[in-house]
Amino acid sequence: MAHRPASRNVINRLIYAAQHSACPCHGCRSAGAHSPMQALSQMRKFATPVDAPPIEKEYAFEVAASNLRFGEGVTREVGMDLKNMKARKVAVFTDPIVSKLPPMKMALASLEQQDDLPFVVYDRVVAEPTETSWRDAIAWSREQDCSHFLAVGGGSVMDTAKAANCTFTVYKDADLFDFINAPVGKGLPITQTLRPLIAVPTTAGTGSETTGTAILDIPSMSFKTGIANRAMKPTLGIVDTINTRSCSRELHISSGLDVLFHSLESYTAIPYTERMPRPSNPNLRPAYQGSNPVADIFSMWALHTTVKNLPRISKDLGDFEAMRQMALAASFAGIGFGNAGVHLCHGISYPISGLNKAGPKYKHAGYDVDHPIIPHGVSVALSAPAVFQFTAPSSPSRHREVLSVFQNTTPADPSISAIPDSEVGAHLYEAIARFLDGLGVPRGLKAVGYKKEDVPSLVEGTIPQRRVLDLAPGIGNVAGADGREHLTDIIERSLEY
Repeated sequence: MAHRPASRNVINRLIYAAQHSACPCHGCRSAGAHSPMQALSQMRKFATPVDAPPIEKEYAFEVAASNLRFGEGVTREVGMDLKNMKARKVAVFTDPIVSKLPPMKMALASLEQQDDLPFVVYDRVVAEPTETSWRDAIAWSREQDCSHFLAVGGGSVMDTAKAANCTFTVYKDADLFDFINAPVGKGLPITQTLRPLIAVPTTAGTGSETTGTAILDIPSMSFKTGIANRAMKPTLGIVDTINTRSCSRELHISSGLDVLFHSLESYTAIPYTERMPRPSNPNLRPAYQGSNPVADIFSMWALHTTVKNLPRISKDLGDFEAMRQMALAASFAGIGFGNAGVHLCHGISYPISGLNKAGPKYKHAGYDVDHPIIPHGVSVALSAPAVFQFTAPSSPSRHREVLSVFQNTTPADPSISAIPDSEVGAHLYEAIARFLDGLGVPRGLKAVGYKKEDVPSLVEGTIPQRRVLDLAPGIGNVAGADGREHLTDIIERSLEY
């Protein structure tokens, strides 16, 4: 599959922009885009500016997440919540499939039970949303003039609602690319307060109910990217343990894989003290900060829970206790990666999904869509064995702990502790591969239609994902390096396993 010349030119321009306008917070505007006085005016009231040269490493991290409510049947409370928030008019986001399912019916019934609570429904969200679908949702939102937002669906629905909220409210004249992460977009900071958003997930996967992250596909560039800003996180995430029961086996697995690798990537990201440059103003500290003690706790709990419960759901769609655990794991992993960040698996997944539409045209079983699709969780998993073999030398102890989770033991067990540091990566490669095999995940990129000649295009599509590559051990924060050789090796070893 030859990469389209136009797309290659776009990617080259993005790479040039990334190398010549370093961004102090990876997901915000470049350092020269605003004056010191403007930065001071945007400073949070509880923080003090830090006069730190750009070459210095970070010394602090912050923790931010949505308020969460967890329980069976809590979707029925959204009407009361919005009434309590004094909503004037509610914009309800969903997709054509969820619109017919019990979670959406519960949410609408809850809204209808409240006196004088007008609402309108946008049910055109598409799976794996694109720039076009986001713009349609934004235009609809601007016409409706709603005071509050409600998202009922998977990550695609919640992310679309976030984008519509951001570019509908105080930024009515802004363009979508003003906020998309640099170097793909301008990566402008969101300094204004957005409208309240309640997110009700119907899959146990993205953790979008906890984070300020929203992802979209940009077909003209043949990769995914997104917006990552704390200002976009929902006011409230309602995790209803019965809402995932209507998911297919394939959707459970793909969503669960996203939880798995949110956990693994955030736990193995570079430490927050290694991220640089330190922001000149705390208002510019990014959402993705590197691994830290708080995120570690959430990520490891989610990892243990996923390794134990996802295979149970794969074998038995009536195992509601396992589904309950996965719903909580998705939110825990969201808190973990929403503050620590993800790295290589996600960075490589964006061109895997994007190039598929023009190249292999793979359509995953169990997805009722009329276009090629490699589900997000599957696209993330395809490179995982090779990724963690690559990152293991950066912290053998952390990767040894991860290996013990897959082996259902502890790092002190002789079967784990006796492994030399130099061999931990190879053992983890095999453990992850076996786990994916047990779930029926395609065995590498060749299994979804990619060939060796596609590797350069996949590498070029990964390079602009600085938001996550900067957190990758062995690739992030390497002065003057974009990691092409490492990425090429990882993707080549991901062709089959």
